[in-house]
Amino acid sequence: MAEHRYDPQEIEPRWQQVWADERTWEVSNDDLASDNGSDKSYVLEMLPYPSGEPHIGHLKVYSVGDAVAHFHRRTGRTVLHPMGYDAFGLPAENHAIRTGQHPRESTDAAIRSFQKQFREWGISIDWSRELATHEPTYYRWTQWIFLQMFERGLAYRKDAAVKWCPNDATVLANEQVVDGRCERCGHEVEVRQLEQWFFRITDYADELVDNLDNIAWPEHVKTMQRNWIGRSEGAEVTFRCDELSIDYPVFTTRPDTLFGATFFVMAPEHPDIERLIAGTGREDEVRAYVNHAVGESLEVRGDADKPKTGVFLGRHVVNPVNGELLPMYVADYVLMEYGTGAIMAVPGHDERDHAFAKAYDLPIKRVVADPEGGEELPFTGRGPLVNSHPEFDGLYKEEALDRIVDWLDREGKGHKSVNYRLRDWLLSRQRYWGCPIPIIHCEKCGMVPVPPEDLPVLLPDVTDYKPKGRSPLAAAEDWVNTTCPKCDAPARRETDTMDTFVDSSWYFLRYTDSKNDDEAWDRRVLDHWMPVDQYIGGVEHAILHLLYARFFIKALRDMGHLSADEPFARLFTQGMITKDGAKMSKSKGNVVAPAPIVEKFGSDTARAYILFIGPPDQDADWADSGVEGMYRFLSRLWRVSAEAADELPEAPVPDTDQMNADALRIVRKAHWAIDKVTNDMDQRFAFNTAIAAVRELFNEVTAEKRGAADPGSVRFALATASSLLFPFAPHVTTDAYHLLTGRRVWEEPWPAADAAFLEADTFELVVQVNGKVRDRVEAPSGASKDELLKLARALPNVVAHVDGKDVVKEIVVPGKLVNVVVRG
Repeated sequence: MAEHRYDPQEIEPRWQQVWADERTWEVSNDDLASDNGSDKSYVLEMLPYPSGEPHIGHLKVYSVGDAVAHFHRRTGRTVLHPMGYDAFGLPAENHAIRTGQHPRESTDAAIRSFQKQFREWGISIDWSRELATHEPTYYRWTQWIFLQMFERGLAYRKDAAVKWCPNDATVLANEQVVDGRCERCGHEVEVRQLEQWFFRITDYADELVDNLDNIAWPEHVKTMQRNWIGRSEGAEVTFRCDELSIDYPVFTTRPDTLFGATFFVMAPEHPDIERLIAGTGREDEVRAYVNHAVGESLEVRGDADKPKTGVFLGRHVVNPVNGELLPMYVADYVLMEYGTGAIMAVPGHDERDHAFAKAYDLPIKRVVADPEGGEELPFTGRGPLVNSHPEFDGLYKEEALDRIVDWLDREGKGHKSVNYRLRDWLLSRQRYWGCPIPIIHCEKCGMVPVPPEDLPVLLPDVTDYKPKGRSPLAAAEDWVNTTCPKCDAPARRETDTMDTFVDSSWYFLRYTDSKNDDEAWDRRVLDHWMPVDQYIGGVEHAILHLLYARFFIKALRDMGHLSADEPFARLFTQGMITKDGAKMSKSKGNVVAPAPIVEKFGSDTARAYILFIGPPDQDADWADSGVEGMYRFLSRLWRVSAEAADELPEAPVPDTDQMNADALRIVRKAHWAIDKVTNDMDQRFAFNTAIAAVRELFNEVTAEKRGAADPGSVRFALATASSLLFPFAPHVTTDAYHLLTGRRVWEEPWPAADAAFLEADTFELVVQVNGKVRDRVEAPSGASKDELLKLARALPNVVAHVDGKDVVKEIVVPGKLVNVVVRG
């Protein structure tokens, strides 16, 4: 008998070559069905950022996605499963600053590494649609979308506060500020007001909230988006600074406490801070405080337990409801991200305002009484209004709110308002490695869009990537200096680049028609494939990326460019892979790289193990011993299948009445596994229990366990095991299935369980004494409790543990177990 040895280094490249040569996973837009796309499935993982080599998180997310894609193909759907790279971004630019290597070179090298490893993993990608966001053929259409937004007023420019490093003379992203200092040079960060580009995402705030009910996303993700958008109802009230003749609108959900306002607080980023302090003699003190405050994270600033600090601005506003002058402060506990960036402070009924008032000896007024007579402030409970206005005193909040808002409206001092925590999307980046903004600045014509026929505006090559008070693109004078498309006068190009979230907010649209040179997509093709049926990625992208993508879809829909209301019909967020109970990091020395594992054990082992170690939506800890265990299982599966293919004659599965007990047991187990795996795959993504079911089936078919089962039943069960395991370990199962059947498993329909075999005549009854398993026995499926108890009590090992003792209780769980509780 020839020795059969599992060799993934031979098996995997062989089948990968077949799939590549035959372009197995490609789908053509020329063959789109004439129906509404009901049989299509667009499966997509969040595109990776190509830096260095793929990590274990990439292996997990694409193992999940590939399992879904394979299952959908074999259940009759035409699957689109493309791949690309989110290639612009800060890491490549920082690498260029450190080394002088062009970001394109390091990015392209990383992409080559990703391509190589993803092919070695055997992921069933339609490589004909591959794209990278840094390629001009892609960002030409990113710029086209920007112009569509600009022409409809959804892209605009205004002053905004930015974090600025005076030493490096550059704008910093939030993640580049550490403890208030520039991560690169350590200099203290300042706040500056610069003209920036924005997308008007707030125009879609209501729909972005309301339509969350119509998509099949995890509830915690939808809650995160609702909280980020932060819709709340209240009133907008105008406070006037008479000294400078400036009105400051304030949003409040508690207009009933307006009469208790005793001071006024502005966020450190508020654009009017410099205007307010001019000529007060407080300029240096306020600027120092502001620069320190903006260096702290929003989480730190918003911490309720953080001591309250601030600086008097030297100005006052008038409380519109009673005419009182309120001193104006800047304080870090007020955030520009909520409301208008300014608040009326009511220390009698707000804990943070109360702490600030105590720290700076400011007045505290009670305007809501404690119904139980308590005098302690702040009082944040429910009670009648006092010390406010004769028309409102005595009213409780629920009744007072509408009456006060109506009164404010009549008096011209405020109005009912809906506020959002969501802010318009700041997309400007004073960076090199990003998509150029296709706008030309002309002294005569103002901001002029680049004509569509002149797109793409190519990113020029520069030699110095370090910002020096402006974007690195500003140094490319030959590129910057141009002519106005309207009047032919000398003009200058926009030198800011776009936030990389812009690139990833529409890439899934381009995949549907990625080689189209005439337009971003063919509307007929796009409407066939969209929305994405199953989107897969990390929960860390639950807010910004997903929210921005939803905004893009809705804006493009309203422009008439597509029909979908949402980009992603279903969303799955996978858990993290940890090592030794901790998040992987180079500093901890616990990083698991896929490449050495694949080289030693093969990609099937890595893929199957990463889906087996736990529910894929939860974190799971990597164990090297578990990898070895999965390798041994796949090796046995292949070896037993190869031996069966050699030694057992080909034969059909006999009719039920011709099966012996061993054959019937094996065939029943195969249909049980089909039913189990199908249910686990369809919607639930319980891949770990699906793989466990296949292992359980396989254990029944080994030479040691199969008994006198006929060859046809054994071959059927082994082929079924490979067929069911194919989505998780495609190479070894393809090979084993082909050895057993001569057919290609990916071309086979997904197996269907025969209901007749799911109704077992017997089941394994577990018998316990005092909760410890003492024996197991085959029992009739329809046996009564008394019959099961009689069967259990007759077992010799049970008798040995029960005789001579008092039986306290007998517990029978039909179809599962008997537990005899004894004493003595």
